[in-house]
Amino acid sequence: MSVSDFTIYGYFRSSAAFRLRIALNLKGIAADQRFVHLRRNEQFAPEYDRLNPQHLIPTLVHGAEAIAQSLAIMEYLDEVQPEPPLLPRDRCGRARVRALALAVACDIHPLNNLRVLRHLQSMNISEEARADWQRHWIAEGFIALEQELGGRAGRFCHGDTPTMADCCLIPQMTN
Repeated sequence: MSVSDFTIYGYFRSSAAFRLRIALNLKGIAADQRFVHLRRNEQFAPEYDRLNPQHLIPTLVHGAEAIAQSLAIMEYLDEVQPEPPLLPRDRCGRARVRALALAVACDIHPLNNLRVLRHLQSMNISEEARADWQRHWIAEGFIALEQELGGRAGRFCHGDTPTMADCCLIPQMTN
């Protein structure tokens, strides 16, 4: 698919945008990259608000469609370009990969998300207390994830080929 087919709105420090870049690279899909600077609040600009009223990144634009949420985008990419798949072929495998990806995207990632940290700061919670809070919940999430992966994973989170779960895990480990 050509660069003009897909446009990705992202931020270089965003783990959600990072997971999407991994998925695009695994699938060999080129995309036009648009930068949305979260620390400068560009996600609230009227042009971006029209694409994503949640004011989150990434957002994929494909034709007339704007799709938000990295996991939904990855599933969309699997439907648009099935090979190589980001989800296993079998139902149980797909459910397990989704569960692993959601454990990162919903249970670990939001706790070090800029908007959550900004809110904690607005509550006059000290930087040290915020860091302790983050470490606690992130460690708890990784402990559970490691138990789920233990002895069953293969070379990747599920088997011997990368999946959506790996796309989520790598950026979170980087953070």
